[in-house]
Amino acid sequence: MDGTPHGAAITAESLAVKGPRGWAFRDVDICAPPGSLVALEGPSGSGRTCLLLTLTGRMRPTSGRAEVAGLPLPGKMAAVRRVSALAHVPGVAELDAALTIAEHLRERGLLERRFAGPPLTLLRPRAGREAARARTDAALAAAGLDVDALPKGATTAVRELERLDALRLSLALALIGRPRLIAVDDTDLKLLDAEREQAWALLRSLAEAGTSVLAVCSQAPPGALVVPTAPDTQRPASRTTSAHARTGHGRKGATGALTETGRA
Repeated sequence: MDGTPHGAAITAESLAVKGPRGWAFRDVDICAPPGSLVALEGPSGSGRTCLLLTLTGRMRPTSGRAEVAGLPLPGKMAAVRRVSALAHVPGVAELDAALTIAEHLRERGLLERRFAGPPLTLLRPRAGREAARARTDAALAAAGLDVDALPKGATTAVRELERLDALRLSLALALIGRPRLIAVDDTDLKLLDAEREQAWALLRSLAEAGTSVLAVCSQAPPGALVVPTAPDTQRPASRTTSAHARTGHGRKGATGALTETGRA
């Protein structure tokens, strides 16, 4: 071990994406150390998902600059994709409702051995299967998904899962590849208050274990580094600002500060 944190540091300066209908987001500044829980906070349509995809190397920025794990964007988008993983992004990375948990895990394991594992595992399939099983077990534990506790166990179809368990499965699948950055869209969508607290506690535990987390939400939890994507007029007034970042959206001069909630 060289002491280098596993998580990816995230920095951005005047980052922006413009599409056919105008700015998705603009003037985003971020400085998040490895192992941070970063909440991309704003209402639907405020550019949250575009920002998440840009910071994970899936969308090319129009202007500005950013670095993820020391890799510059947009110059090293492919490399950023290799160190990051999407847990749940509708239309981009989603669970198949017709597949079971076991089928999802088997498919992800095969992809990891084929494209991400050491070449020797292809020549030693038994060793490769054992290593994949260990990674899968570790990912399920980190995501807090107890498959055996479900009524149908691993044969439970995704359509039968509660929203929180589906989120746990999405996270587990992403964690199998041991990414340095994991991204989640619509984190607090359709969750009851107690479930929302559990979801944020889970993401916080992943960050504390060293994996950087980007999470899109309508309301950030205490302790997260907040990147607001809505204009100033649409943001909650009870935010404590810091000099880590600012974002603007939709009009010139609509800027705000990245904040850390729950701190005076």
